[in-house]
Amino acid sequence: MTNPLPPGQFKTEKWPVLHQGEVYEFDQQTWTLKLFGDVDQEITLSYEEVIALPKTTSTIDMHCVTTWSKFNTIFEGIAFRELLKKVKLKDGVKYVKIFGYYDGDRFGYSANLPLEKLLSDDALFVYKWKDETRDWETLSVKHGYPLRFIPPASFYLWKGTKWVSGIKFMKEDEEGFWEELGYSMNADPYKEERFK
Repeated sequence: MTNPLPPGQFKTEKWPVLHQGEVYEFDQQTWTLKLFGDVDQEITLSYEEVIALPKTTSTIDMHCVTTWSKFNTIFEGIAFRELLKKVKLKDGVKYVKIFGYYDGDRFGYSANLPLEKLLSDDALFVYKWKDETRDWETLSVKHGYPLRFIPPASFYLWKGTKWVSGIKFMKEDEEGFWEELGYSMNADPYKEERFK
């Protein structure tokens, strides 16, 4: 069963490339993923440690705030909940901020999300994808290789951080990159929550 098209959106078979700033140049020797914030102990994982985590394959619809929607894209990656197992949260953590590279700053981009909506198979840190017109392929650099967060379809795709570098666990919600520029904190495409 196909999910409905959110209001103000049009359906596309392509996956358009949109991003801010320069494309990140991946270096496997220096890339790390930092888990920090309201946790008992911060940890930093190497690329090898992240890729060795259990894999999840899931079909996720994507809705971009620029009005395109792409349905039934299949991703392979690491479920958010697998990374959650790596840290012990302090009491009261309800939000996360997922960071990515932006113009050379490893924490220059970020997107805020509620923790409770990220615990199923449709919240993935992905590196491979396919759809009805193509077989499995590695995520392109422009789409966020080596690791891109794909949020559940209940969020606009700007919540899907490219070139992921860290996850901050938080008791209080904080604005991310686009939220600081006037975009919605909630970003629900079915409610057309594009702007504040």
